[in-house]
Parts: sequence; C-alpha cells; structure tokens
Amino acid sequence: MSEEHADLTRAPAAGGASGSEPLAPVATADAPEHDAAVLEDDAEQEAGEMLERLAAAEAKRDEYLADLQRLAADFDNYRKRAVREQQAFAARAHERLIAKLLPVLDDLERALDAAEQHEQAKLIEGVELTRAALASTLASEGLVEIEAEGAFDPHAHEALMTQPVEGVEPGQIVQVVQRGYRLGDVVLRPARVIVAAAEEG
Repeated sequence: MSEEHADLTRAPAAGGASGSEPLAPVATADAPEHDAAVLEDDAEQEAGEMLERLAAAEAKRDEYLADLQRLAADFDNYRKRAVREQQAFAARAHERLIAKLLPVLDDLERALDAAEQHEQAKLIEGVELTRAALASTLASEGLVEIEAEGAFDPHAHEALMTQPVEGVEPGQIVQVVQRGYRLGDVVLRPARVIVAAAEEG
C-alpha cells in the first residue's frame, strides 16, 4: 500500500469523528417548569406567613381596642359616680348647716315678739343671744374673724381710706368699718378699714 493511500485511510481518525467522543448534554424542557413550580411554592408559603402575621396583628388590635373601650367605660362610670357622691355630700352639708341655723331663726322670732311688746330689755337681750348663736354656728363651720389691728395687710384688709392720725405710724389700722372673715385659708370677705397716712408737712 502506498503512503498516500495510508494517509487517506487514517484521515477519519484524525478528524475526531469517531464514536468514542463524549456527547454534549442535551437541554430538556422540564427544567424551567420545575424552577417555576419552586418559585410558586415559595411565594405561596411567604403569602401564607404574611396572612398569619396580619391575622395575629388584627387580633392584637381588637384586644387593645376592647381594653381601651372597657377602660373608657370604667372611667365614665367613675366620673358619674363621683358627681353623684359630690352632690350627695353637698346636700348633706347644706342640711347640716340649715339644721344648725334653725335655733338662730327661733331666737330672731323671739326678739321680734319682744319688740312688738315694747320690751326693750328683752329685745336687746334677744338680739345679743341671736348674734352669739349665729357666730357660734358659723365658727363651728370653720368661719374665723380676720384680725384688724396693727399693720395693714392687703391680703386680708381692704383700705377704704387713709388719713393722718397723730401718734400713729403710717400703714397702721386706725379703725374697722366692717369686719372681715376667712374660711380655712380662703378670705371670704376682707376687713374694711381706715389706715393711718403720713402727716403732711
């Protein structure tokens, strides 16, 4: 056999067309469908978890709302009860004060009877007793007369006028025109007074 013929017979092996060569992988149509199914399952699972969290949040919201409504109802009931108790307390206080003032009314009626009979001594005595009874009743309720001696106090006194008074320092009370009273720490009516002023000249 010539060299030319031998080269021709070996040519196919050199070209790599032999059946021993490895085959390239062939793509199948199932792979994209599998990936889509996995993504769909993941999305459904995530959506389910979100719905569960949303349902839990709504349940918690409803619980808080119910608690708030109960609290509002309790507060409204407390407010109404406090108003009723305050009104009842005020009514009892008024009843107690009026009951204490009834004897004073009786004394005034006796004094008027004495005046009609022109019994001057009994009239004066009746008025004095009535005043004493009224003062005692008011004192039992906490009424205190404001002192109106010494230096003028703008928190407790009301100066109706000022005038120079010989031998009295300016700012001192020289006369009480109307008595003042306080109830506890509250000034119901300041004492109306005349206050000494500096002498002119």
